[in-house]
Amino acid sequence: MNIRGVIFDKDGTLFDFQSTWGIWTAQILVRIAGSDGALLGQLARALGYDTEARRVQPGSVIVAGTPMEIAAVIHGYMPAMSQTQIFDWLNKEAETAPQVLVTDLHRLTAELRRINLGLCVMTNDAENPARAHLASVEALDLFDFVIGSDSGFGAKPDAAPLLALADKMDIPAAACVMVGDSTHDLHAGRAAGMRVVAVLTGLAKVAELAPLADAVLPDVSYLPAWISAQNS
Repeated sequence: MNIRGVIFDKDGTLFDFQSTWGIWTAQILVRIAGSDGALLGQLARALGYDTEARRVQPGSVIVAGTPMEIAAVIHGYMPAMSQTQIFDWLNKEAETAPQVLVTDLHRLTAELRRINLGLCVMTNDAENPARAHLASVEALDLFDFVIGSDSGFGAKPDAAPLLALADKMDIPAAACVMVGDSTHDLHAGRAAGMRVVAVLTGLAKVAELAPLADAVLPDVSYLPAWISAQNS
């Protein structure tokens, strides 16, 4: 069956992960801990963040966790705020996080539209920050649908949000490809019965992604050629 729809992850797939969330996490840690070095160190370890390198570490909850899961970790160090209050605060802070694109999304989506593909974004981020990030690079209108982990369809690695997007596009799941940088993305795509493509602009390496993917690409700019080859 030819590929007719593409569902993209956002962070680490459309946007370079460390350039965005490595910096943002450092800012969040300082806002929480202030000058309390011990607290900052404890929270950094809990979140899986290397304060010296200013980098999110592989396996961190920040990589593929939902904002509510991140809020649950932070709540242990901010008991004066409820988990829901922390969730709301994180989403507000995330909306203004500076985004670094992996490639020109206008060019990429134009190439994919030329081969008549539906295009969506499913992120474990919350929907409002996700839409704000895409709007900040004038890319929100390039996609048919954008949903997050709080949109009512669940979160990856569950298949449900991907199946919801296939249904919204009116395209069979088997005619869709999930494109992401983490094992959560690939497991979700497989569970949904989709083809899965991994990209290397997140934290995971080839050895981790290759056994789960139909292809591993350097970044999403290589996707149109790969899809055209599958559909030929």
